[in-house]
Amino acid sequence: MKVPKRIQPLVDDGLVDEVLNQLMSGKEATVYRVRCGDTIRCAKVYKEANQRSFKKAAQYQEGRKSRNSRRARAMEKGSKYGKDQQEQAWQNAEVDALYAVAEHGVRVPQPFGCFDGVLLMELIVDDNGDVAPRLNDVVLTQEQAIEDHALMMIYIMRMLCAGIVHGDLSEFNVLVDAYGPVVIDMPQAVDASANNNAKAMLLRDVNNITTYYAQFAPNLALTKFGEEMWALYESGDLSDTTKLTGQFKESEKSADVSTVLNEIQAAFEQEQDRLAYLKEAAEQ
Repeated sequence: MKVPKRIQPLVDDGLVDEVLNQLMSGKEATVYRVRCGDTIRCAKVYKEANQRSFKKAAQYQEGRKSRNSRRARAMEKGSKYGKDQQEQAWQNAEVDALYAVAEHGVRVPQPFGCFDGVLLMELIVDDNGDVAPRLNDVVLTQEQAIEDHALMMIYIMRMLCAGIVHGDLSEFNVLVDAYGPVVIDMPQAVDASANNNAKAMLLRDVNNITTYYAQFAPNLALTKFGEEMWALYESGDLSDTTKLTGQFKESEKSADVSTVLNEIQAAFEQEQDRLAYLKEAAEQ
């Protein structure tokens, strides 16, 4: 097929020899099957910010830090340079997340680098060498559903140990090969310790995956792995080898409403001060 414009630089540089076909087009990227020498890989071409339909992207970017102070200031101000840097940060976030969670034993496609908005990575295939199916296209026995659900809970837990919450995990971004599930699509991955939405996103990820597997093993719907692993994470007792039970008892201790309201007010005032500072800096 004709080489897409965004992949042409990779062809020119010898990173890609041939574009074989388009695999899918999603809300934030289009994925192609490509040949690199004797190896078949996939190239994920990220869509421009104004073409992406990923909702509430700002919620996912909260807490992402830039090592470059000038870049961080530009991103806060929303200048053209800042928007360009923010776009690069969004595109690089996935490859960084893939490396981070792989180090904790999570099965993800092996990345080979992100080049000007194109992520080159391993193509996950089935026994016949065809592209592995998504979880939503797989019919499971009850026994297999229980086994794979347990493995997915371990993967989510290990991602959390890496300080990462997937944030958009469901049966549509998990592939299944001969060895089991493989987690994909992580450009929106959030910093578990710096993003205020991290807990809610973790619970949603766990619920999405559990609801799917519960179609084949209904008792899975009674488990509370998300609440359990977040409580262990907050207390500092979570590790890659933690044995989860799926059981969790809510605390009966009454919330200190006054303290919570004071924290909210303080955060609001701090944000107002920050916005005032940015406005003043922009006017100078």
